[in-house]
Amino acid sequence: MVRSLLLAAAAAAALVSTPASAQTPRQPLTLERIFAAPALTGNSPRAVKLSPDGRLATLLRNRPDDTERYDLWAIDPATGQARMLVDSKKLSSGAELSEAEKMQRERARVGNLKGIINYDWAADGKSILVPLDGDVYLASLDGQVRRLTNTKDTELDATVSKGGHYVSFVRGNELYVVDLATGTEKKVTSGAGDTVSWGLAEFIAQEELGRFKGHWWAPNDQRIAVTRVDESGVEVATRSSIGADKTTVFQQRYPRAGTANAVVDLYLMNPDGSGMVKADLGSNPDVYLARVNWLPDSSAVIVQRESRDQKRLDYLRVDARTGASTLLFSDTSDMWINLSDDLKPLKDGSLIFSSERSGYRQLYRWNKGRITPLTQGQWVVSGVEGVDEAAGRLYFTANRETSIERQLYALDYKKAGAKPQQLTPNGTQNGVTMDESGKLALVTTSYPGQPAQVWLANGQGKRLAWIEENKIAGNHPYAPYFDPSIKPVYGRLPAADGKTMLDYRLVMPANASAKPAPVIVTVYGGPQAQDVTNGFMGPMDQYLVQHGYALFQVGNRGQEGRGTAFQKPAYRALGGVEVADQLAGLNWLKKQPGVDPTKVAVSGWSYGGYMVLKLLEAAPGAYAAGLSGAPVTRWDLYDTHYTEHYMGDPRELKAAYDKASAIPDSSKIKDPLFLMHGLADDNVLFQNSTELMAKMQEEKTPFEVMVFPGKTHSVSGPNISVFRWNAMLKFLERNGVAPAK
Repeated sequence: MVRSLLLAAAAAAALVSTPASAQTPRQPLTLERIFAAPALTGNSPRAVKLSPDGRLATLLRNRPDDTERYDLWAIDPATGQARMLVDSKKLSSGAELSEAEKMQRERARVGNLKGIINYDWAADGKSILVPLDGDVYLASLDGQVRRLTNTKDTELDATVSKGGHYVSFVRGNELYVVDLATGTEKKVTSGAGDTVSWGLAEFIAQEELGRFKGHWWAPNDQRIAVTRVDESGVEVATRSSIGADKTTVFQQRYPRAGTANAVVDLYLMNPDGSGMVKADLGSNPDVYLARVNWLPDSSAVIVQRESRDQKRLDYLRVDARTGASTLLFSDTSDMWINLSDDLKPLKDGSLIFSSERSGYRQLYRWNKGRITPLTQGQWVVSGVEGVDEAAGRLYFTANRETSIERQLYALDYKKAGAKPQQLTPNGTQNGVTMDESGKLALVTTSYPGQPAQVWLANGQGKRLAWIEENKIAGNHPYAPYFDPSIKPVYGRLPAADGKTMLDYRLVMPANASAKPAPVIVTVYGGPQAQDVTNGFMGPMDQYLVQHGYALFQVGNRGQEGRGTAFQKPAYRALGGVEVADQLAGLNWLKKQPGVDPTKVAVSGWSYGGYMVLKLLEAAPGAYAAGLSGAPVTRWDLYDTHYTEHYMGDPRELKAAYDKASAIPDSSKIKDPLFLMHGLADDNVLFQNSTELMAKMQEEKTPFEVMVFPGKTHSVSGPNISVFRWNAMLKFLERNGVAPAK
């Protein structure tokens, strides 16, 4: 292990470009500049993909004059030449997005973005499907664009079939298929309505399951697997979207914990809608359709079916022609099952998949009823990135070396006892996209002093070309402002149990030894996240440190990335162990040199907003102030899959839900509180904050509040972000959490 670390470190210079360490910032960093265009993080591409033949890298790049608008670009790795394939402004109709598309974007956390937000390569590598402003286009590599739809209705979830013969999309909740050879459009489903849809992922699938698709093409283009979603039994929540100039009332189907979910069925059909059969997913409709994967020979799909209590995940083989299903194997847990996208069906009939059955997410191979471990250890696989079946080589990302990093590894999966080979350098954070052959990889790398870089690698991890070097030098937008002397320190500290060690990140200002610094503790704390990683330390962090603040984060128990035993203490007890560990981190922090223990504020959004409330309630006086954004205050107000995943059914566990709520103990909050919420939030409904506010007002418990008209769960935008940060910092200053003058 030690030797591999040294070798990887020696290779780092060859793989990753480093910022100029001797430079000092020439211009002061301001809030206005942080959120203005061009982005200080440089070219930060989204949706990076390789063409089917591996000759082009495509990506969505934001515009220099508008950080929230994205266009489609192509880069030739052989020459480094970059060109815009589709200009979103030239193609844009300016049409307002439908409410359905707005909500889809919100689910994907891209609700603030404009222009092109996704695209899909055709199988022949000669064209790219581009949805824009509710219509669908097909762009060729020479810049020509063919419009496939031109309607007042919105086309959702446009997809190119695997064989490249068809394009499918959903309009008016029905699935349509376009034959690209003839241009003929055909509606292939029927019976949709306000509560019934075909071919779309339902709310829970998008928001919590990580499944954003509702139809899947067979590799040979001869069949489509299509969901039918019936939301008629789902509870209706009246949601007011309060904007600056009007209020719109929505009757939203929102499945609160303990209430009915949508009924999701799966059908298989021909491209023209004929030959439709219903997949046998079992006799119990109250399950989750978690994943759908076609076998390479198109004979069947592998369906992952998750039980409502999320303690069992079944892998079913569903015949493409009959819909008959066979149970291949199952994963079970006495706690909860964490879903993944790791299933890879191979041409030989075997399946690569990941499981936490050992206590850590590791890789396995199912072959003819036999399951064989491929990896093992007290570390966690992040994802299966690709398989080179010809070479018997499997690529995956994992935190094998340290819990705060994600590296790319290769494994010869057909060789018994083969050990993973690390392909990316230590000290970095890596995301990977591979081509279908598993021979080329696009690697997105960052580390504290370097924003995301994208490079093309071969199967041995050798860098073949830069796609986006993004080095902070020369005319890079961050170069005049970047301060390389500001560096985070990572380490571990004892948890509340005195035994478990927790990762932390601490960033201190330069003058802390002379003037003890106030601290902003940033917390999320929720079980579907990992607070402490070694990714890029952004401009906002640098701004705060340059203005005299220290920054601190600690990764509490209950979070992912450390195995099931690390998560289990949060089971049916949200707001318990996470709070205890954050307070243990606070006690450690206050003893550190250069820290002013009387000036520590805590800030968080969403689950982090909930954590701020629970921390202030649990330890009055421990923090000097709290900033809580869009908090969940009652878990029975939040959705089924997420809440029941960790808390169980509220109809059976009322006491646990009452204890986890932030509302019963609100009168214990004695420290200054700044509460924020978007008035159009359809994820954490505004009711969470209004119930808390009403109770605190009745108790005469003081707090400050700021609401954002028209904003959803993410409150962002160049001007709004500046306004919000100014308001937050002024609140801290009013309450004594500010650097000494």
